[in-house]
Amino acid sequence: MRQELKSLKEITQPIFEDIKLFEQEFRNALRSEVRLINLVGKYIIRHKGKHIRPVLTILASRVCSQPTINSYRAAAMIELLHLATLIHDDVVDGAMKRRGWFSINRIWGNKLAVLMGDFVLSKSLIYMIKLKDFDILDLISKTAELMSSGEILQLDYRYKKRPSEKIYFNLIRQKTASLIATGCKLGALTTSKSKQDCKFMSSYGYNLGMAYQIRDDLFDLLGNESYTGKDKGIDVKKNTLTLPIIHSIQSLSKSESRSLLKLVKMKQKTKDALTEIMQLVKKGNGFDYAQEKIDHYTQSAIESLSPYPDSIYKNSMINLARFNRTRVH
Repeated sequence: MRQELKSLKEITQPIFEDIKLFEQEFRNALRSEVRLINLVGKYIIRHKGKHIRPVLTILASRVCSQPTINSYRAAAMIELLHLATLIHDDVVDGAMKRRGWFSINRIWGNKLAVLMGDFVLSKSLIYMIKLKDFDILDLISKTAELMSSGEILQLDYRYKKRPSEKIYFNLIRQKTASLIATGCKLGALTTSKSKQDCKFMSSYGYNLGMAYQIRDDLFDLLGNESYTGKDKGIDVKKNTLTLPIIHSIQSLSKSESRSLLKLVKMKQKTKDALTEIMQLVKKGNGFDYAQEKIDHYTQSAIESLSPYPDSIYKNSMINLARFNRTRVH
C-alpha cells in the first residue's frame, strides 16, 4: 500500500518544543565577544539547514526514553560538528554556494572561513566536555576521525583509474553515515544508555546516512539548483565519482565505459561534456541503480525500529526515512 509522504515540518511537529530548546543551545554556542564571529554566526543562523542530525538525536531520545538536558546539548554538539565540516568542505571544494546562499568563504574569504570552522569545532568540543560522559567522548572522537578519514579518502579516490563500489560505500560510510549514526546513538546514550537501544539507533542512523548520501549524489546530476541550493554537477566537475557514475562505468560496453571515464576525468568540463555524461549514466542505468540502493537502505533503517512500540516519535523517524527517499533538496 502506498504511504502518504509527509513534509519535514509535519514530521518534526511532535518535537516542536524540543527543537526550540536545541536551537537555543545552538544559538548560544555561536555567540562570542568577537564582533566578526557574531556577524558570521548570525549569517549561519539566518541561513540554517534542515537540522536533520539534531532532530534525529531528539527523536531517538524520545523513542528510547525522555530527553534530558544532555540530549539537547548532544543535539547542539552534533550540529556544531557537522557545521564545522561544512565550512571547511566549502573551502576545500571552492564552493561558492551553500543552501542557496553565498558560502562563508565566498563572502569573507578562505582564511576567515577556516578560522570560523575551527571556532565552531572548538564549540562542539566544549559541548562534548559539558556532557561529562566518557562513552560519548569516545564515540564523538572516533566519529570525527572517521569523517576526516572519509574526506581524505575522497580526495585520494578522485585519482583512481578504475572506480569501485566497495571503496565508494566505505567512503560514504565514513564521511556521512558515521555522523548520522552517532546522532541517533546519542539519543540513546543521553537517556536509557541501553546497549540494545544504542545498537538499534546506530543501525537506523547508519542506513539512513547511506541513503542520505546516495540521494545527494543523485542531486548532483539531476537536482534543480533552485531547490538544492548548490551548483548542478559540482561533484562531476571536481572529478568526484558518485554511485550513478560508478555503476554506469561498470555496466556500459567497454567503449562507452572508457568514454564516460574519460569525460569524468576531464579537468575542464563543458556544458556539452556534462550533457554527454548525463546521457551515458542514464544509458548505464546509473540513476535507477542508485535509487534501488536508496530504497534498500531506507527499508533497512525502518526495520531497525521494529523492536520499539508504535509512537508518534517512532512514526516520525520512519517518515523521516521515507522523506529522504524522495526529497528534492
